[in-house]
Amino acid sequence: MTDTIFARIIRREIPATIVYEDDDVLGFKDIAPQAPVHVLFIPKNEAIPTLDDVRPEQAHLIGKLALAAAHYARSEGFAEDGYRIVMNCREDGGQTVFHIHLHLLAGAPLGRFGTPG
Repeated sequence: MTDTIFARIIRREIPATIVYEDDDVLGFKDIAPQAPVHVLFIPKNEAIPTLDDVRPEQAHLIGKLALAAAHYARSEGFAEDGYRIVMNCREDGGQTVFHIHLHLLAGAPLGRFGTPG
């Protein structure tokens, strides 16, 4: 696994507020939230740099990230109000950490907060 900040969070080398974890996915609060609820979901066992780098045999990881986000939204009680999930790809797409990740944003009506970087 490459040595991104996310890899270091997975290895528990740097602190994070972890709110979700299963065998394949880790969810933690963003340190610079763009919404009242801003959680990142990352694959734990594969460090794929960008969405463009996902191979067909890895496509299930994107589904696992989305399902983890939906589970978290339901468990925290804001799924019925609504939420946004975002994946940024490369610099011009706003990606700052090159380990694929899904942003979950919630806690206010859409349009009252921006899209994360």
